[in-house]
Parts: sequence; structure tokens; C-alpha cells
Amino acid sequence: METQTLVYIFVALSFALYIGIAIWSRAGSTKDFYVAGGGVNPVVNGMATAADWMSAASFLSMAGILAFAGYDGSVYLMGWTGGYVLLALLLAPYLRKFGQFTVPDFIGTRYYSKAARVVAVICLIFISFTYIAGQMRGVGIVFSQFLQVEITMGVIIGMGIVFIYAVMGGMKGITYTQVAQYCVLIFAYTVPAFFLSFYLTDNPIPQLGLGSQLNDGSGTYVLEKLDNVLVQLGFNAYTDGSKSMIDVFCITLALMVGTAGLPHVIVRFFTVPKASDARKSAGWALVFIAALYTIAPAVGAFGMYNLINKVDDVEYAQVESFFTAWEDAGLYAWQDKNGDGVMQYRPGVAFEGKPEFTGQRGPAGERVISNTPNAESANEVYVDRDTLVLANPQIANLPGWVVALMAAGGLAAALSTAAGLLLVISSSVSHDLLKSTFTPNISAKGELLAARVAATAAIVVAGYLGIYPPGWVAQVVAFAFGLAAASLFPAIFMGIFFKGMNKEGAVAGMVSGLGFTFSYIAYFKLMNPAANTADSWLFGISPEGIGVIGMAINFAVAIGVASFTAKTPLEVRRLVDSIRIPRGAGEARTH
Repeated sequence: METQTLVYIFVALSFALYIGIAIWSRAGSTKDFYVAGGGVNPVVNGMATAADWMSAASFLSMAGILAFAGYDGSVYLMGWTGGYVLLALLLAPYLRKFGQFTVPDFIGTRYYSKAARVVAVICLIFISFTYIAGQMRGVGIVFSQFLQVEITMGVIIGMGIVFIYAVMGGMKGITYTQVAQYCVLIFAYTVPAFFLSFYLTDNPIPQLGLGSQLNDGSGTYVLEKLDNVLVQLGFNAYTDGSKSMIDVFCITLALMVGTAGLPHVIVRFFTVPKASDARKSAGWALVFIAALYTIAPAVGAFGMYNLINKVDDVEYAQVESFFTAWEDAGLYAWQDKNGDGVMQYRPGVAFEGKPEFTGQRGPAGERVISNTPNAESANEVYVDRDTLVLANPQIANLPGWVVALMAAGGLAAALSTAAGLLLVISSSVSHDLLKSTFTPNISAKGELLAARVAATAAIVVAGYLGIYPPGWVAQVVAFAFGLAAASLFPAIFMGIFFKGMNKEGAVAGMVSGLGFTFSYIAYFKLMNPAANTADSWLFGISPEGIGVIGMAINFAVAIGVASFTAKTPLEVRRLVDSIRIPRGAGEARTH
């Protein structure tokens, strides 16, 4: 059976499974829609959390960053994994003990202020839409390559699928759909990794294959060979880092703290029966996440090694079909700068911007692009880094069913997180803005309808951001973590552990942290990208890591304002005591 046919079958079966689960678990109440009824088993919730967490950034882009950035890409592994430890120890059980539906719910009640609730909603929307742009972009990339449609159409199809099971099923439908998506994505990620490892080292275990010798008879280890090849081409050694220590520290910390402040991850711990189950869920989530994260470095290294061997110093007329297939999708390109018909892969960008094809072909048969050549770089090849994981099976000439499985897995990863993000956006609008702030007399039926309408609107906005994203997938997601670190995390942390923090301090801290971080990122990434260099950064900290400074500003402003304003009311102090009872079993005390 042809590979394309297998892709259609695998993707269709996975979509049928997700939609079937959504119909079976359709939400019938606001509690079902917001927190899946509050009775999800910790193991099931851990698997759903892992799927929610392992987004297009983890599945598609993390290994790509490791492949193209080498050692510098390790900040994503350390930051995202370490963040779950913070979440499990510092936040999850206490927030579950609080016993409400959303993150703004906690902030609004803890800080006894509708203004605090509204600011938290604004922060949440900023974070979620920044994050979801990466997910929908990932959906578009998968569809464009494997289903032979334009990226724009791929995003629209993905929007339709998410609409069905997110709007119909709410958190209840999403939870059980994400369990199925986890099974699909982890199988899709690990099977090609086993093939790649065995193909290059004769060791089928990727984690061990990364440290093994190549089976080409040279006696050279994988990383040693990759270092040598990259240095010969003019790149930095794969195992050497180019980022400054302060930037590595800040990016890692921003990702860790941002993880602990991500609303779509936190809300998952509201779905278990009691507080002790929240901690168990976090533990199980780490186990399920580790199944992918420990393999990602090997996938990135193997993929980069294979890509260079198949692209550099190869006549375009002889290049394998995977390259021309990704060219057709607008995600690979070649510009013959020296007219020799041979592809040279070197440091730097081949031309200005992403490829824009004219529809014509050059002398060597290449797709002619209208972009201006970059005279400062000898590089002739453009490769979208988000494609590496998806392209790995094609680059290594793996069986067609493995390629099809990878397509289904990539879609599962992107759709699972997109659904979770859409849910927290709709919940914040319907529950926190309408029910708890502006229209407190709205009926349960009206609130549920409002949640579904808000989810629909969020899907439309998310689709637009997926078609016109502000950066590659994992980078866009990294900005979301910085915004979460600078806005929500300090307010949640101080709300649990600092009884003296009042509403004035919390609001001032969130506004200042979010405002600074968003302005910094917008300046270097949108307004003046030419200035996005280490020499121009504040203290040498990149936009990906600036959330740490935003977090520090949040803490400083909040504590300073709280010191000069009214003390926290006694009943709020008692509330904080109630959610911090050490033996975390049972529901929170009502308030």
C-alpha cells in the first residue's frame, strides 16, 4: 500500500477516535465542561496532562531545536521538565485544595477583588493565544506535507476538528480524548526513534544509541562524528554552546516557572477528586512525559546527521524525494548561488525571509524563489526546523506505515494542547468574566452556552495566529512561558505562601510583569527584529528568557505596593491557612 494512502488511513482513524470519544463524553453541565466533573483518576489525569503538555513544541519542534542548536537547545529540556517538579511540589495540591474551576477563580477569590480576576483573565488570554499560535502552526505543517494541502487549509481543517471535541465535550471530552492522543503520539514518536537508532548504531534503544558508535565501521561515536561534520561545514560543534551563561540560566528558569504558571496545565489538577490526587497526577505526568523527553536528544542528533548526509554536497538533480516534497510544501528551498547545481548547506540564512516560490523552475529543476539572496552567507539551503521530526522517517527511508504514524502523532500532539488552551480561554470568559464579574445572575445553561461561544471565537483567533505566526513553533511557545512566569506565577505563588499579599499588590505586580515582558518580546520580535542581538539585549538576556526579569519585577512591585496599602482581611488569611493544611486530602473549605 502506498505511503500516502496509509497516511490518509492513519489520520482518518485517529480523527474518528477523537470525535467518537467527544460524542461519548459530551459535557452536560458546567462542572463537566470546566473540570470534567472533578472525578478523574490520577493515572488517567496524568496521561491526559502529558498529552496536554506535549504539544507541537515538544513533538515537532523540540528535537528540531536540539538538532539545529545543539547544546544550546538543552535549555528546553531542562526548563520544561524542571517546571513540572515545581508544579507538583509548590502549586498543584494547594490549588486543588482550593476547589474551584479556573486560575482567575483562585486569584479573584484569594485577592478578594474583581479587578484582580479580570487582570488574571487578561494575562491568561495573552499567554494562551501566544501558546496556541504554535499549536495551530504545527497542525498546518503536518497537513501541508502529509495530506497535500496548503498550510492555511491545514490550519482550517485542524480548527474544525478541535471545534468538534472541545466545544462539544469541554474538559470531560478533552480529558478522555487526550488519553487517546497520548497513546497515539508517544507510539508515533518512539517507533521512528527506534528505527533511526538501529539504522545508525545497531542499537534499537535511542537513549543508548546516542552514546554509541556508528555502524559505518569508523569506530566513531555519534556525537563525535556530528561535531566533526558540523565544524567542517563552518557550524559550531554540536556539543558546544554559544549562549551566555546568564541567558541559559534565564531561559531555563523562565521555562520552569512558566510551566508552573501555565493555566491550561494547572486546570488539569482541578479535575481529580482530592488534593492528594493532584500530586499523584503530577507524578504520573512526569513518567509519561519522560517517555518522550528522554528520546528527544537522540531524535534531534540522528535527524541532523542524516539531513546533512542527504543534503550537503549533493546535486539537486540527484536529491532524494523527501527534499522536493517539503519544497512543494514551501518549507524547504534551495537557491543555487554559485551556479554549480550542487547544494551547499552552511551557516547563515540562504536568502532574506521564508521561501516565496514563483511557480517557475530553474536550470537544475529547482523551484525558483523570489527572495533576495543573502550575500553574506554561503548557505544555499533553507530548512524549516519544525519539520525535522516529521521528515526523519522520510530522510531515513523508513517504511510507509512509520511515515503515516508520524503524521497521526504530530496532529495528536498539536490538537491535544490546542484543545486544552481553548478550554481555559472559554472558561475564563464564561465563568470569570460573565458569571463571576459582569453577569452574576446568568443561568447554568446560559453559562455553558457562553463557554461554547467563547471557545468558538477563540478557535477562529487561534486559526489566524496559526496561519500568521510570529515565529517558529517552539520559540512562540517559549514566549508564552515567559509571559506566564512574569504574570500568573508570582500571583499564584504569593497567594499560597504569603498571607500578607493583598489585592493592590497582586494587581500591580501582574500588570507590571506582563507589561514589561510583553513589551520586551514585542520590540525585539515584532517591532525591531534587526536589533535582536546579544549586544542589544538587557543584561544579555534574550526575549526567550526575559520572563525571569518580568517575574522579578512582578515580585518587587507586588511586595512594595502591599507594604503601603491595606492589610489582607482576616477571612482571606484563614482561607490561605485552609488550603495549606499539610495533610492534603479532601475538598477545600468553602468561603
